[in-house]
Amino acid sequence: MEKRIDSTNLELKEKVVGINRVTKVVKGGRNFRFTALVVVGDENGHVGVGTGKAVEIPDAIRKGIEDAKKKLVRVAMVDGTVPHRTNGVYGSANVLIMPAEEGTGVIAGGPVRSVLELAGLHNVRAKSLGSNNPNNMVKATIEGLSNLRTVEQVAKLRGKTVEEILG
Repeated sequence: MEKRIDSTNLELKEKVVGINRVTKVVKGGRNFRFTALVVVGDENGHVGVGTGKAVEIPDAIRKGIEDAKKKLVRVAMVDGTVPHRTNGVYGSANVLIMPAEEGTGVIAGGPVRSVLELAGLHNVRAKSLGSNNPNNMVKATIEGLSNLRTVEQVAKLRGKTVEEILG
């Protein structure tokens, strides 16, 4: 069971990744609503993604932000990059996240870039393999970031020292 992160004491920034208009056809005509895909993060190792749906765009964004704050995950980072290569999969979306040298910046496409920047990663490369649906790409990125482990975390799990892990 993953521990929930309290978002009350974090200074979260939000970014709207996408807004879609959805239509429901009913007897009297069409009902239009908007869905918003929102990413929130403190640029210091916490990031979350949420969706909101409402009749008005600002309400949908507000609901998306509230949803994202409930789904924050901790990202393991080492000197502004990821500790190791990881692969996040969600549905048919497949996102490969790789560490990069100092000064590289964030090399990633669209929705993935938003998640990586709000997580606080400065030097990282990412490649989207498979689906280019923003919802699935963002969720695959979150999945990949939540699977990251530092050497210290692995050593603690195995009951060894860092030197024993590194060889």
